Amino acid sequence: MAFLGIQLAITMIMASFLQKLAPHFSPARYLLCRKLIRYLHPSDEELRSLSGSGSQTGKGKRKNSKDSRKNGLNGNAPDSTFMVTRKLDIQLDSAKVEPIDVIQLHFYPEFQWLVDFAVCTVVVYIVTEIYYTISKVKDETNLSLLWCVLVLLFALYPFGVRKVLFSVTALYFRGNESTGERMMCITSGFFFFVLSMGILIMSDDVFDFALDNALTKFAENAGVLAKQLGLTSSETNSTSASVMGIRFQLAIFSGVTGAFLTFPGLRLAKMHHDSLRFCAENPILRCFFHLSFISPLFISLMWIKPISRDYFTRHLWPGSTSALMSPDVFETTRLLMIVAVVLLRFVLMPQYLQSYLNMAYDRITELKKEAGKINSLELQRRVARVFYYLCVVALQYVAPLLLCLSFTLLLKSLGDYSWTSYYLSTDSVEPSIQTLPPLNETSPLTVNHLKYVLSSTFYRGLFGFMTWWVCSVWFATSAVGLIYHSYFVQ
Repeated sequence: MAFLGIQLAITMIMASFLQKLAPHFSPARYLLCRKLIRYLHPSDEELRSLSGSGSQTGKGKRKNSKDSRKNGLNGNAPDSTFMVTRKLDIQLDSAKVEPIDVIQLHFYPEFQWLVDFAVCTVVVYIVTEIYYTISKVKDETNLSLLWCVLVLLFALYPFGVRKVLFSVTALYFRGNESTGERMMCITSGFFFFVLSMGILIMSDDVFDFALDNALTKFAENAGVLAKQLGLTSSETNSTSASVMGIRFQLAIFSGVTGAFLTFPGLRLAKMHHDSLRFCAENPILRCFFHLSFISPLFISLMWIKPISRDYFTRHLWPGSTSALMSPDVFETTRLLMIVAVVLLRFVLMPQYLQSYLNMAYDRITELKKEAGKINSLELQRRVARVFYYLCVVALQYVAPLLLCLSFTLLLKSLGDYSWTSYYLSTDSVEPSIQTLPPLNETSPLTVNHLKYVLSSTFYRGLFGFMTWWVCSVWFATSAVGLIYHSYFVQ
């Protein structure tokens, strides 16, 4: 109970930070306002002047129009619009992204809440892990895992008022102009649903989830508990059917997650393609971009047993008397690889977002290659929309990272893995409770009985599959997007 009191104290401190200090010291606002430059749309006076139909010019007028453009489209009325040639020589002004600018952006409250809450979750988890390592406590309630579960719910599913990927994906189902995007989400969802069903029925000799063993252990432990509860034999045998039910639910999760991650993957591919173009003269930065993009593939391969675990933990290389890694070191390496990839992508996030903001300049450049005329308001919107949807793009970039990180932390803690297996010899434990506690009138159903059913073996299979699936789907969609933007888009 003393340890739980320390965890409650940490939770209250982080909750106070979210409520009191986050409006003044927000990590989300820091990510959006750190070295990002946005392009300002041309004002009506500038368009008239460039087209030769304007009568008001001057430096003072230009300065006032530039200041007003930072707050929107100058309140243009429909009757004040006019036509300009598409080949107009427009030079877009730029401005540093300020905190006052991002407050009015679409989905900014969701982005700020998700990132700030995730940062607090990481702090709570690190402090809890340090205390666990120092005090050597066991069989205590870990409140940091509740924070990780909340990050998953906030980032993925429609939970409460913060439903990030659900709301972002719902944008493609509104209006009549998103028919193609809508069909792509539905098609990808069904595709990943069918693909996951094929993967879930494969044996553990191919994929290193140990899902068959996990579900079998779950059914056996649930059957033992059912007998102690006094259930009939038919009710006890129904636990076998629950194994298929869990597989089907995992397939549904896989399909929904695949649909949610389709456009984040395509968006990442577009930003990666543009980032490589903008840093053509910086080979070191290009190497980091390539490493960031390809690293999820390495993570996915680490869960394919014939080319990962068998080679690192069983194969004897020439000149060596033992395998390269022990099973514990191999598990720790997989976890640390995911954490390293998440950190790398967060470090490169400003460069990726800047490549997105540069789309405003690219749109004007492409417009100059077209013939005919365009409405002045439509031209201004082409530039302004890029910055307006900055938080949507940031959410599409951040949410999959937080999904991977949260699943990894849950896999480590609930699967009884260790961060210190490199220098401390640890034995991978199976269920935390080897025998089922007695169940009678004086000893009712407790948390220990649930821990016996939901053992570490079960959590390893469950969260191992979820972690691998999110990493694999995000890389697959981004790889398809990169091929599309590299070979099919001029």
